[in-house]
Order: sequence, then C-alpha cells, then structure tokens
Amino acid sequence: TMSASQVTPLAAGALIYNRLFAWKASFAVVPPELADCYVSNEFPQFIPDATRVIPGYLYLFCTRETTIRAVNSASTGSSAVSRNRFKEEEFLSFEIPLPPLAEQKAIVARWRKAQDELAAIRIRIVDRQSAIESRFLSDLGLKPPTEERKPRCFAVTWPMFERWDLTYFRRPAFNPKSVDFPNVHLSEVVYPLSKTTQRLDPSDFPTSDFNYIGMENVESRSGRLAGNTHCQGAEIKSSCIAFSKEHILYGKLRPYLRKVVDCSELDFDQGIASSEFLSLRPKEMACQAWLTHYLRSSAVAEQAKVAIGARMPRISIDAFLNIWVPLPPLSVQKQIMERVAAGRAEIAHEREAADRLAREINAEIEALILGTKKVGEL
Repeated sequence: TMSASQVTPLAAGALIYNRLFAWKASFAVVPPELADCYVSNEFPQFIPDATRVIPGYLYLFCTRETTIRAVNSASTGSSAVSRNRFKEEEFLSFEIPLPPLAEQKAIVARWRKAQDELAAIRIRIVDRQSAIESRFLSDLGLKPPTEERKPRCFAVTWPMFERWDLTYFRRPAFNPKSVDFPNVHLSEVVYPLSKTTQRLDPSDFPTSDFNYIGMENVESRSGRLAGNTHCQGAEIKSSCIAFSKEHILYGKLRPYLRKVVDCSELDFDQGIASSEFLSLRPKEMACQAWLTHYLRSSAVAEQAKVAIGARMPRISIDAFLNIWVPLPPLSVQKQIMERVAAGRAEIAHEREAADRLAREINAEIEALILGTKKVGEL
C-alpha cells in the first residue's frame, strides 16, 4: 500500500530531486530501468531540453557544493534537519552556465572516468578488508563464515527450540570454536559491566561540552568515526554511558553492522556514548586492540545473528557475554595485530588516495562548469 495521495510516473533521463533532502544533494537522473516506477509529489522531476543541456551535466551542476549551499539557503520549513523543502520555483530560478553540448559531454565523461577510478579504489579496499578478515580468523584457528543455501522448510528438534525462527535458519553455518586455542566466553575476558558502565544524563549538564559518540557516528566494520562528535549536553536527547581510553564500545543494536570502537585510538581521552553501546574493559589476558578487532569480525557477527530479538534487532547482554572467544596467548595476539595493522595501513593509504581524487575531481568539475578551466585542457 502507498500513503501518497498522488503519484507520478518517472521518465527516463529526467532530473529528479527529493524536496525534503535536496539540501543533502539528493538529486538524480532517472535511469531507463526505473522508467516504469512512480514517485510521490515530494519528488519533482524535470525533462531536460536535449537541444541545450544533457542530463549528466545538469546533475553535476545540481550536486556541486556551491549549488547545494544555494539550495540550503532557499529551502524552507519548520525544522532545519528534516522539513526543509526545496520548492520547484526556487529550483527553476537558478542560473546555470551552459557550454556547448560537446563540452558538456566532455565534462560528464571526465567526471565518469574519475568515478570509475574511485570505484576501483573502493573495490581494492573491500578486497584488502576481506583478506585481513580471512587471515585474522585463520590465525585464530577459525574458518570464515560461508554462505549456504537453506531449504524452504525445516524441522526443529527440541534442543534447537530456544532459537528457531527464520533468521536462525537463514544464517550461514559457522563454528565459533577454535581448533588451535582455548575457547572461552566473552564474560571471562572482560570485567563485569556493572564495574565498567557509568551512566550519565547529558540533559543534567545542558551547557557542558561533551565528546559524544552515537551509533550514527561509527562506520560499520572499520570503527572509524564520522560526523560531528563535539556537542553540548542540551543537544543530546537520551541517557549515555561514559568511556575512557581503556574501553571498547560495542554497538548492541543491529550487531550485524559491526559497529565497534577501540577508544584507545580516539583523539580524545574520555567522552560519552549512546546507551546503545556496551562499554567493555578487557582483562589482562586480552589485548585491547585484538579484542576490538575480534568483536568487529564476522565471527562475532555470526554468533550475534542467532541471539538478537525477533522484533528488535538488539543483542541481549547475557547473550553477548556468552559469545565464544578463541584466546591465544598475549604474544600471539600482538603478532596477529601487527599483521592487521600493516593491512589497515594499506587501506588507509587507499582511502587517502580516494579522498584526494574526490577533492580534485570536484574542484576540476567546478572549474569546468564555471569556465575557469577549458575543456581543451583535459
């Protein structure tokens, strides 16, 4: 069922944008394969005049930083976050530089070439991440989880009755126990949560500055922070947990996202985090960096899959602390992490290259659109 009272069919090659999130550069050109779809009136679309402008060039103009700043200024609404609507009249009032069609095609071709290069870098990053993950699990005596086609019907024996829904039977087969090292429960390698969890309500300190980490600030699988993490207590709407450099933050909501933070790697010494994180402190038998990497691995994600709630994908504390951990000696943990660190350094180098290329192509496209760089210079 659709809640929209009025819908419009999409046209291939049309420029479309989201009136609510145009300020987030929510513009697109409709591809031919979506021409049979419909959108609500929150998505106005415009058919470019093929004799004057090509869709790809129009898209580049709309998503350039200068245009988005103008969109932000022209958007109206009661909330700066979600209700800022960008009206069609404002969009149509924008002035756009229109070089000849041949130059527009050259500009779009230059942009697409750069996007292909960025895509290749991203593929290399994913491949390196997979290689690091496979070697990490292999070093622990674990076989990486594999995809397995499940039957469309199943029978449940009584010992399996504790967790028997479709999510359980969709999971890949995975043995969480190492063949090379002792296997212990997570509760044996971290201090009790009652001793490592300090709760705090930021609203009690509305003008105080905090280093705050929300689930949205943590990148899946890498644990890197994104977005603004510095704010005042009045801006934080829920209770939090405190952390310091000696803690690991584990995202218990949707654990398959693998949002885990090693606080020793942060730029600040202490802060607060959403209560959707568990604050862990490793015991002396576990290296903090190693345990963080293990908690972020597919080995833990696979175990968490069968422990999350059926309605709310949040792992319970008891189930989390019962996760199996293969425990090599500290010396082996450190050797493993030296290999991981070398792989992560390669990934960081690739990311820097991608960021640099993205900045360069954005600046170049801006110059080409404004005419300060000539297409003949490409």
